[in-house]
Amino acid sequence: MSAHLAWAKGGEASFLTVDDDAVTLRSTIPSPPGSRLEGKLASGDTPIKIKIHGSKLEPDGSFTLKGRLLDASRGTRDRVASLVIS
Repeated sequence: MSAHLAWAKGGEASFLTVDDDAVTLRSTIPSPPGSRLEGKLASGDTPIKIKIHGSKLEPDGSFTLKGRLLDASRGTRDRVASLVIS
């Protein structure tokens, strides 16, 4: 997994899907529904905040997180969307 962002509390994640502010990520750490994760994009110091809607443990030990971007500008959302390989 090539990490797109580093979580502030440790761990990293990659974006799997992005639809405006709705995101799906593959993460090295779990997070319960309703929680808010903060991190920074790996390509710089752009802060990212995500409110988690769901977390699922995958067979390889990683976690699929679904949520939405919080307080993200249009530029940040576009930058996040560009990280996802179609």
